[in-house]
Amino acid sequence: MLSDNIKKGPEKAPHRSLLYALGFTDEEIERPIIGIANSKSEIIPGHMNLDKIAEAVKAGVRMAGGTPVEFSTIGVCDGIAMNHKGMKYSLASRELIADSVETMAMAHGFDGLVLIPNCDKIVPGMLMAAARLNIPSIIISGGSMLAGTYKGNPYDLSSMFEAVGSLKAGKITEEELHDMEMAACPTCGSCSGMYTANTMNCLSEVLGLGLPGNGTIPAVYSERIRLAKYAGIKVMDLLKKDIKPKDILTKDAFINAFCADMALGGSTNTVLHLKAIAHEAGVEIPLEEINVISSKVPNLCKLSPAGKYHIEDLYHAGGISALLNELSKLSILNTECITVTGKTLGENIKNAVIKNYDVIHSIENPYSKTGGLAILYGNIAKDGSVVKASAVSNEMLQHSGPARVFDSEDEAIKAIYEGKIEKGDVVVIRYEGPKGGPGMREMLSPTSALAGMGLDKDVALITDGRFSGATRGACIGHVSPEAMEGGEIALIKDGDIIDIDIPGRKLNLRISDDELKERLKNFKKPEPKIKTGYMARYANEVTSASTGAVFAEVK
Repeated sequence: MLSDNIKKGPEKAPHRSLLYALGFTDEEIERPIIGIANSKSEIIPGHMNLDKIAEAVKAGVRMAGGTPVEFSTIGVCDGIAMNHKGMKYSLASRELIADSVETMAMAHGFDGLVLIPNCDKIVPGMLMAAARLNIPSIIISGGSMLAGTYKGNPYDLSSMFEAVGSLKAGKITEEELHDMEMAACPTCGSCSGMYTANTMNCLSEVLGLGLPGNGTIPAVYSERIRLAKYAGIKVMDLLKKDIKPKDILTKDAFINAFCADMALGGSTNTVLHLKAIAHEAGVEIPLEEINVISSKVPNLCKLSPAGKYHIEDLYHAGGISALLNELSKLSILNTECITVTGKTLGENIKNAVIKNYDVIHSIENPYSKTGGLAILYGNIAKDGSVVKASAVSNEMLQHSGPARVFDSEDEAIKAIYEGKIEKGDVVVIRYEGPKGGPGMREMLSPTSALAGMGLDKDVALITDGRFSGATRGACIGHVSPEAMEGGEIALIKDGDIIDIDIPGRKLNLRISDDELKERLKNFKKPEPKIKTGYMARYANEVTSASTGAVFAEVK
């Protein structure tokens, strides 16, 4: 066992003395030591219940003959960090989370890991650490928030961001806004739509590192506590059978995850995160392969922000297992992939059935025959860009309009709130990529403002930054190469016509190649927005969004 490095033999007497200082008994020291990575904090609603999840996990580990040792990681609440300097730190926190789990596990010789995340970058950060460390590991999230209710209708966080736009447009009063904010987030858990956190929690099941139910059991259900106990028991089984993350995280497992993502209509951020996890697992998923997958996989779900349903509805409709069982009828999944249950994916899902065909459509009656995400290429996105096609209105699937160019999110929001954006415009927000931001801020405030003002069916938005999973509309992100690296998005001028063709997977600036080359000759890289601290180091080390915004390899 790896923990023998801190407890076996006379040379480890000093180490054992420190374990005794913790109150460990001889019996506890003899057992496998399992690290419990708990991301709990008092600033994230998705973390309010993680103390209870951790206690349940530890109970499971002890029942199965192990010794649990809990430690913490950082975490950022994207909703609270949104629309100010704090959002620059969100994506960058993913690397710190992965590094901190790696550091704790390696420094203390843990034999296995149970990872307890919730919310956007914490889930992928922990999955990256599991792949990197490659010791028996399992993930158990804190679960999803229940949707709120306002005037008899379901309500959630994305509704709140859109409500701000409605207020600015004079459609609601400040009193109504207050009533909405009191109703939108009624429980603990990761925000209730098919946003990034819930998408990644769902995909952890598909990848095979989470138990069935991990993505959809609501945070406030006692079933979540029971699942946490089983996670603690199961990690000991993984240790006995020597099943490690890289045995599970094969290329076929990632293809399965992208298939499920397309069917769910998940967050565009999953492209960043699945590619980053694959990178840690030594698996290559070319960006163009995602379009191939999308062409084969129907979109079966429209959960908020694309539709009226929420994660709790997906849970009651049969969850991810039911969705996968439906997809398996098309023979597009590799059901032989091994999972943390010790069984194959096919064995995990074989008895699952759809209980509500309004929430999970059948393969015979999809929302669309192609998947929820699309990768667009063109002369301003030579390395690709990403759009949640399932959340785009039919009117905006193809659109041409004049560019309204802004060199930061803040400038764009100001123009939107002041009513300076007109129907037909294509809002361009640049210098918000991984290096340029730095940190690739989410653009939920401008996209929600457009939706709240009723412009989401008339105005498109493109950026080298990224979008929240709560975004809807013709919002195209991850434009690569980014402006800070001299990407063509940096060369767009106000009034240039931009052609968007989502079904055709194209994004182009309507000018000649010669004109683009001439503009490139005159391009001058601006000064970095942050020159000190972690974000300055991050900007120096991070790679393109097209590669998952991972750190450059050490040479």
